[in-house]
Formats: sequence, structure tokens, C-alpha cells
Amino acid sequence: MNKDRKTVFSGVQPSGNLTIGNYLGAIKNFSRFSEEYKTFYCVVDMHAITVRQVPAELRRRTYETLALYMACGLDEKKNTLFVQSHVPEHAELGWVLNCYTMFGELSRMTQFKDKSAKHAQNINAGLFTYPTLMAADILLYQTDLVPVGIDQKQHLELARDIAMRFNQVYSETFTVPEGYIPTDTMKIMSLAEPTAKMSKSDTNQNAVVYILDSKDDIMRKFKKAVTDSDAEVRYSEDKPGVSNLMTIYRAFTNKTFDEIEREFSGKGYGDFKAAVGEACADGLAPVRDEFARLIADKAHLESVMKAGADEAHYYAMKTMSKVKRKIGFVN
Repeated sequence: MNKDRKTVFSGVQPSGNLTIGNYLGAIKNFSRFSEEYKTFYCVVDMHAITVRQVPAELRRRTYETLALYMACGLDEKKNTLFVQSHVPEHAELGWVLNCYTMFGELSRMTQFKDKSAKHAQNINAGLFTYPTLMAADILLYQTDLVPVGIDQKQHLELARDIAMRFNQVYSETFTVPEGYIPTDTMKIMSLAEPTAKMSKSDTNQNAVVYILDSKDDIMRKFKKAVTDSDAEVRYSEDKPGVSNLMTIYRAFTNKTFDEIEREFSGKGYGDFKAAVGEACADGLAPVRDEFARLIADKAHLESVMKAGADEAHYYAMKTMSKVKRKIGFVN
């Protein structure tokens, strides 16, 4: 790979409808990298099966996630868009890196603890070693920069540790990646419980705004959003509900918090929530329209998958052949 041009990698699981948190915190930012970087954006279907999936739904969501990538502005001619399971080197490097990842490191992963509590009947080995597969995803492409949500920061740090450990043992093999966490839309919180992150797996549908929600659904959810009793639109740690709505409004309007506070000075929360809902629905409308067009053309999505997998495989194979040589596998 020509390292004059740095590499970006990121992936999204096809395990449920994507939320405005996924959009504002990650996917919306992806397209800005494609002019300056070599970009790999992956639908990480192998990660999704750490939790039991309905096969037909997983297949449908894989197509939908790819279509959403494209609807959110990722041009398949400027970005390598592919499905993780179509590039076998992800699993191959994942196994190798398992042998350079310490049990204690994986035991400390907070997401493993959280998911184990949620899925107590299915605490499988994949759930435990998920961060090592994520490291393989990143390191395969000699990635320089990983746009990542703050909840994945711990996993990225582990990927860096694994890369440095491997490089120390076998000489320079992997690029040690840096994280990119946008500071302005770092974390979108639940509308019902604003101290918790908005999650696509939330059972309370009013807590989550999905990218593909209708305008009516978006308006209804924002009207029900939890705020507080003092009726003042002000960004503050002691006002998590209002602050979350202000973050969302800022993301869709590019207004500063000071501008938002002035705009709604003396107005009630009803006006504020309606304005946030309108801004969100209007901002997502072009994405929903483009998604509807793309998802109707399955053959085109499959051609994008194939072209992306072929290109990703080319780069992944180069890294894998280097790794195999260094650890002593016979070519």
C-alpha cells in the first residue's frame, strides 16, 4: 500500500436499525476522509454473531447497512465498501492475534462485562475475543486512523497494544493506529434516559431515533424526550436531557450552544423539542430517500460488495503474507 496516503478503517455491525447516534457519531463523518485518505468501510457481520441472530434478518440487515453507508454519502468509487465475512483474512489474522493477546487484557474489557450481563445464557468465546477480531480488522489494512465511538476506545487501545507487541517480537509489521473521536458529537444519549447512550438494541422505542424513521415518528419521539422541570434551554452537566437535545440540534443545524440558548430564550421546551425534531427529520430526509432507491437495487449492492471485497482482499493478503512469513508459517 502506498503510505504517502494514510489509511482509514471503520466498521458497523448489521445487528439492528442504525440510530442517529451511529449517524452523527460515526457514519456522517466517514465521507470527509475519502478525499485525503485510502478508506475501508466494512459491514462487520462476523462481529454480529457473538449474539444470536435470525439468519434471514442478518442477511437483510447486511444489505441495509451497506445501502445506508452509501445513502449517508459514501461513494463506492472513492471508498472501499465491503462485508467482513467476504474477506477471509479477517478471521485468519484474528486467530493469529488471539495468540498475542493476553487473557487478562480481554477480561478487563467493559463491553464484554456489559454484554455478558445482557446475554447471560450465551457468554461465548467469540464475545470474549471480539476485541482481538476488531484489532485484526484494523491492522489488516495498515490503518493509520480509526473513526471510533468513545465506547470502542478501550478496544482501539488494545489493538494498539497488540500491534506494538507483535512489532516488538517480529520487527515492524503493523502500523499502530490512532483513534479519531469527533469532539462535537462524541456521544448521543437516549431520549428516555439521557444519562445512558442511545442504543439500537434499546427495548424502549421512544428512547431511540433511527436513521430510517418517518418524520412523524421522529417528531413524536422528540416530543416525548425527557428534559427537566426548570424550562430553560441551557447546556449544562446538571441538565442531561436538555444538553443531549442541544447536541443533536447543533449537529443538524451547525449552530453553537450559545446561539441555541439565545434562540430559545424565554420559550418553553415544547417549542424547543419541536425544532429539534424538525431539524433532525429534515436532515435525515435525503438519506432516507437515497436509501429507498439503493435498497431496491439488490444487484447493484451485490456488485459493490464484490468489488469492495476484491480490493480489500488484495490489501489484506499483503499484510497476511507478511505476518505468516514472520511467525514461521510455510508459504
